[in-house]
Amino acid sequence: MTSPSKTDPTAPEAGPTITTADPAGVTVGVGGRAGPLRRLRTASKLDKVRWVIVYSTDLVTLLSLIGLYTLYLQWQAGMLPVLAAGAAVLLVVFFVICLRPFRVAVRGGPRPTKLLAVSGGIALLLAVVAVVWALPSWLAALTPFVRKRTIALASTGLIVALALIGSLSGARLADVLALVLVMTFLTVLSVVATWANLRLWRLAQEAHEGEEALARLAVSEERLRFARDLNDLLGQSLTDVAARAGHAEERLPLDPEAAAAEMFEVRDLARRSLREVRAVVQNYRALDLDEVLASVRAVLEAAGVRCAVRADTAALSPESRTLLATVVREGTTNVLKHSRAERCEIRIENGVLEMSNDGVSGPVGRHAPNGLAGLAERVRAAGGSLEAAPTPEGRYLLRAAVPA
Repeated sequence: MTSPSKTDPTAPEAGPTITTADPAGVTVGVGGRAGPLRRLRTASKLDKVRWVIVYSTDLVTLLSLIGLYTLYLQWQAGMLPVLAAGAAVLLVVFFVICLRPFRVAVRGGPRPTKLLAVSGGIALLLAVVAVVWALPSWLAALTPFVRKRTIALASTGLIVALALIGSLSGARLADVLALVLVMTFLTVLSVVATWANLRLWRLAQEAHEGEEALARLAVSEERLRFARDLNDLLGQSLTDVAARAGHAEERLPLDPEAAAAEMFEVRDLARRSLREVRAVVQNYRALDLDEVLASVRAVLEAAGVRCAVRADTAALSPESRTLLATVVREGTTNVLKHSRAERCEIRIENGVLEMSNDGVSGPVGRHAPNGLAGLAERVRAAGGSLEAAPTPEGRYLLRAAVPA
C-alpha cells in the first residue's frame, strides 16, 4: 500500500511525488520524476553510508533462512508436508519482520516491542520443530534496544538451553557439541555484527554533524570577516566625510566658496566609498566556477591572449568553487592590467588552481591589500594556500590550493 512517507533529514530533495519507504528507509518515487539511479547519484554521503550499513546488516537476518534447508531435509526424512510448509511460511515471515528493527534503530525510533515479541514467538515455534537458525537472528534484532550485558546473558542462556535440550533428547554427544559450536558462532557473529554496524552508523552521524558544524562555522567566520572589511572601509570613509562636512560648516559663514569646495570633496568621497563598498560586496558573492572560466577565457582571447583551460571541478565543494572562481577572476584582472601576456594557462585538479602567463617583465611588487593579498587571507582561512610569484622559466604563476 502506497502512502506518503516521512522524509529523513539526510535524504536528498526531490520534486513533488507520492513515496513509499523501501527496506533501508530510502524513499522511492511512485509519481515523481526522480528514479532510483538519479536518487543514487544525488544521494548524500550519509545516505550511501546508511544504505551500506543497513543492507549489510540484512545479511545477518539472511542466516535464518538456513532453516529452509533444514526443513527440506526433515521433509525428505518423513516430516508431514503440511507441517514443513507451515514452518517454511513462518520462517519467511520471521525473516521479513526481523528486517525492520535495525532500520528503526538507525532512524532513532522507539523500540518496536510488538515486532520483537512476534518474531521471538515465531523463533520459539520454529525451534520446536528443530529449526533453531532463527534464534541468532532474533537476538541480533534485539541487540540495538537492550544493554550489552542483557544480550550477552540472553545469548549464553540460549546456548546452554540448546545444549541441555540436545542432551535430554538422547542425541549423540558429538552432535550436541557440533550444534553448540555452530550456534555459538552464529550467535556471536550476528550480535557482534549488528552492534558494530549500529556503532558505525552513529559514528558516521557524528562525523556528518561535525562537518555541518564546521561548514556553519566557516560561514560565520566569513560573515565576520565581511563585517570587519566593511567596518574598516566605511569607518574610515565616514570619519572623513564627517570631518570634511564639519570643516565646511565652520567655513560657511566666513568663506562660502571654500565651504562649497569642501562639500564637493565630501560628495566625491561619498561616491568613492560607495564604489569601494560595491566592490567588496561583489567579491563576496557566490560565483559559478565554470561560468567564470568560460568568461575569463573569452575575455583573455578578446584581448589577444591565447588561453588554455583544463579544469576538473566536479568534485569541488560549493565553497571551494566560489573561492577558486574569485581567484581566477582576480588573476585575470592582473593579467590584463599588469602584464603583456600572450599566453595564459589555467589548470584545476584536485582542488589546486595553477594560473600562469608569459607576461612578466621586471620585478613584481607587493600585492595590493584588496587584491591577491586579501584573497590569500580568505584562502588561508578556508584551510588552503595561495602563492603568486615569477618562475625561473620566466612566467608568472598564481597557485591556489583549496580543500577539494
